[in-house]
Amino acid sequence: MPSMHINNIIIRDNFAEAFDMRATRLIITADTAHWARVAGQVMTGFATSVIACGVEAAVEHELTPNETPDGRPGVAVLLFGFSHESLIDPIRNRVGQTILTCPGTACFAGIDPLPAEENAKKIPMGQALRYFGDGWQTVKRVGGRRMWRIPVMDGEFLCEDRVASVPAIGGGNFLVLGESRAAALAACERAVAAMSRCPSVIMPFPGGVVRSGSKVGSRYKILVASTNDAYCPTLRGVTKTALPDQVAAVYEIVIDGLNYAAIAAAMAVGIRAACDENAENSGVVAIDAGNYGGNLGRHHFHLRQILAPPNVASAESQP
Repeated sequence: MPSMHINNIIIRDNFAEAFDMRATRLIITADTAHWARVAGQVMTGFATSVIACGVEAAVEHELTPNETPDGRPGVAVLLFGFSHESLIDPIRNRVGQTILTCPGTACFAGIDPLPAEENAKKIPMGQALRYFGDGWQTVKRVGGRRMWRIPVMDGEFLCEDRVASVPAIGGGNFLVLGESRAAALAACERAVAAMSRCPSVIMPFPGGVVRSGSKVGSRYKILVASTNDAYCPTLRGVTKTALPDQVAAVYEIVIDGLNYAAIAAAMAVGIRAACDENAENSGVVAIDAGNYGGNLGRHHFHLRQILAPPNVASAESQP
């Protein structure tokens, strides 16, 4: 097969392996954009991986007043779990502890109206939090939405009764192999900045970037996953490595999305940004992807396929 390069950076012939998940979108509004951002950031904290955090979550994008149900500044957040049931407690706890408590906020369902598909399910939100009102809470229809009004010390917290969970995909990814840590990280920062403008996806890890990529299994029975030694530069001499000699650092960007097309589009945008020809002496050696042999996740994102025309214009060259 012909090799593929973007601006002299090799795109390895590999694929990302992703998994079926469930997801929901919440719309958080506040009196100012600052407080909407604060609520979104705190609400999605400690949500990088379902392995230990329960859910994967991040701010999807900011919203202008004309994009929100109550005409105030807001943010959209996406939350992903392995099942509908796995989202129930995190939504109640995160909304209750971080949005209910945040000055001037309100919380709405972001997948609205609830999808008519059989596989769309409903999760209690205001319905679960209303008891905090100690009997003073009320329910009313606001613009066709069933909203709970819970009295708080700065007025009232307006919260939608229920939200939908829908089928989604988690674990799309690509790896940036760099000649230095600074080079690989700068490429990832470019990629995340570009991908943050893509709809229906999030990058749940810190700043969208993962340094502790994992493989399935471990020599320790208590762990289901462990460090991806094939991509650890310091282990190049003692393990079967996937790294050429000039690579000193590898970072991974993980993408969760509401559908396959959204993840594929975001990956293409991110890879192009990581390989930006305007980044002088970028120090990026190659773009790769993480998978588990294709045996664990049914969604496969082949790098060269999602980058090839007509999806994204790319430069190809023979080896």
